Amino acid sequence: MTIKNDQSELRTLRAGGTEISVSGATLADVAKVAGVSPITVSRALNQPHLVRPNTLARVQQAVQQTGYVKNMMAGALASNRSKLVSLVIPSIATPIFAEMVEAVTDTLTQAGYQLLLGLSRYEPWREEVLVETILSRRPDGIIVTGTLHTDNTRRRLELSGVPVVEAWDMAASPIDMVVGFSHEEVGQATARHLLERGYRRIAILAVNDPRGARRNQGLQAELARHGVAVAAVQLMPLPTTLQLGREGLVQLLAQAPDLDAVVCSSDTLAHGVLTEAVSRGLDVPGQLAVIGFGDLNFAAHTYPPLSTIHVDGRNIGTVAAQLLLDRLDGGNQERPRVIDTGFELIHRAST
Repeated sequence: MTIKNDQSELRTLRAGGTEISVSGATLADVAKVAGVSPITVSRALNQPHLVRPNTLARVQQAVQQTGYVKNMMAGALASNRSKLVSLVIPSIATPIFAEMVEAVTDTLTQAGYQLLLGLSRYEPWREEVLVETILSRRPDGIIVTGTLHTDNTRRRLELSGVPVVEAWDMAASPIDMVVGFSHEEVGQATARHLLERGYRRIAILAVNDPRGARRNQGLQAELARHGVAVAAVQLMPLPTTLQLGREGLVQLLAQAPDLDAVVCSSDTLAHGVLTEAVSRGLDVPGQLAVIGFGDLNFAAHTYPPLSTIHVDGRNIGTVAAQLLLDRLDGGNQERPRVIDTGFELIHRAST
C-alpha cells in the first residue's frame, strides 16, 4: 500500500502480496490488509464486543499499519449517530467523581462510544452553558450530575430528544432517567447514628454544594423530630481542602464551644476537623465525634479512623452508562427509569 504522509513522502505496504495505492487509507484498505470484509472492520471499530478476539486483533493491527483514521462525521451522517455521550460533573478533583468518569468511559468504550466531559464546578449557570454547547455537538446521550438545574437547562434537556440520565440523586419527576441515592436519607441516617450514641450538641460543616445542602436538610429534620436543634452551621467556600476543615472547626467552636459532634459534607473536611481536634488536645470521639461523606481511600486510615457514608461512584457510572446504551440500542425497555443505588453508613472510631 502506498500512503502519502504530511511531508509528501511515500511508503509501500503489501497486503496479501498485492500493492494498494492510496493517498489516505480507507476502511476497504484496512479490510484488505486484515484479510476480512469491510463489514467486519466496521463492526470491529464500532461494536468491538461483537467481534472474535483474534479477528479484532487483526483489524486493530491493520488500522495501525495503514494509519487509518475513522471518519466520525461520515458515520454520524450515515447512521444519525455521533457516537458521543456527554458527562457533566462538578469536579474531577473528588475521587468518587473520578471513579464515576472511569466507569462511564469503560462502559461506553466497550460499546464503541466516546465520552465528552464537562465540568460545572457546582455552578448552575456554568452547567446551563455546558448543556447548550454539548447539545450543539449532537451527542447520542447525556449524563448530568444531580437533579437541581436551572429552568433553562431542564427545558433544553427535556426538548432535546436526547436520552438523559441524572446521576447522584433521586427525583420523583426526573427529566428522563435517574441513577443515584437520596441525600435526604443520608442526612437522616447520619442523625440517627449520632443520636443513638448520645450526641446532642451537633454542628454542620459544609461547602456550598446543593447535594450537601439536601443532606443537611435531612439531618436537621431528623434531629428536630427527636427534639434536637443543630448547635452551629459553618459553610465554607469551594474548593474543599483539609485546611478548610481545620479552619471550619475553629469557627464552629467559636459559635458553640460545647459542641460534641461535627457532621462534614466530605471526608476531606472531616480529615481537617480531626487534625485540628488532635492539635487542640480534644479526644475523638470522647469529647468530639466526627463523621464525613464519601468513604475516600484515606478514611479508614486517619487517626482515629473516620466514620463516613460510603457511596459507590463506580457503580453509579456503570449503571448510568448502561441505561443510555439500553435506550440507544432499543433493548431492555422495561428497565426502571429511577434506580436507587443506595449508600452505606460506615461506623468507625471517630464516632
